[in-house]
Amino acid sequence: MALDVSALNDFNNEVAGKVVPKIVFEGYTTSILPIQEGIKYQEPLNIFEVDLVIQSGDCVSTPSGSFDATQRNITVTQRTSYDGLCLDNLNPKYLGISALDRGSYNETFKLASVYTEQIVNQMKKSDDSFLWNVTNGLGALTSGSTAGVVVPAAATGSVSSATILGITDALIENLSDDVADRDDLTIWMSVSNFRKFITALRGINNYYFDPSSISNRTGILQIAYPFQNVKVVGTAGISGDRIALMPDAYAVVGTDLLSDVENFQLWYDINADQLKHRLKSKLGVQVAFPEYIVSNNRN
Repeated sequence: MALDVSALNDFNNEVAGKVVPKIVFEGYTTSILPIQEGIKYQEPLNIFEVDLVIQSGDCVSTPSGSFDATQRNITVTQRTSYDGLCLDNLNPKYLGISALDRGSYNETFKLASVYTEQIVNQMKKSDDSFLWNVTNGLGALTSGSTAGVVVPAAATGSVSSATILGITDALIENLSDDVADRDDLTIWMSVSNFRKFITALRGINNYYFDPSSISNRTGILQIAYPFQNVKVVGTAGISGDRIALMPDAYAVVGTDLLSDVENFQLWYDINADQLKHRLKSKLGVQVAFPEYIVSNNRN
């Protein structure tokens, strides 16, 4: 007797498949820049500057010099991720078996950790883009439209692996001597331009280039520049050709609570019969001394 299985579909053990979440490049700028927490809407970045005047002669009795106190406001923007999943939609699929408990009330989602991990990951990438590209973000603050920012002509040309070393050198050459010895100097660029930078270093085969010195700091690619106190980073927040050099301490990110971006709510709403999440955070940025920023001013 012949065995007839033509009415059956070919077997595909879907519940045995490996789960592969889409984890993207975070590019988290706040892993480098300082944070000012507790901002509900707006707080000042308090700036102090002394103008020291040295006088000559004996019996000097005329006060000379100044102590200036100014402010630049950090305004944070409320950012919210909110969604609801109707887990009943999984019942006719393989996920109904592998990801749900028995019973018609689907209050438990066995892929919750995968789901929440991707939410946090995507939020961090979105936050980094927000910090650089919002109207009053780092993109604007490191551009020639901000009074004081230095834009050397030698740095404003097109960015390629053939020109990028000349651009970064021009930024360093035009950095104010007042901050040249700081140990927190960073050249910021996109991930794409960071790869061009590495290609350029490898191409000239200089003795100081060590491929193993490239590190990944919470999604930010980083390498030390030939100058010991300068680092180069590539962040997903910069999508264009902006390259800017500045001291880390003089660019401050404002937020209400830093952990808000990771500590969010996930709950089953019986009224809507959905698994819901809400992630809320506040984010803003400000720079203290624009005159210590050197930029190529390209978008």
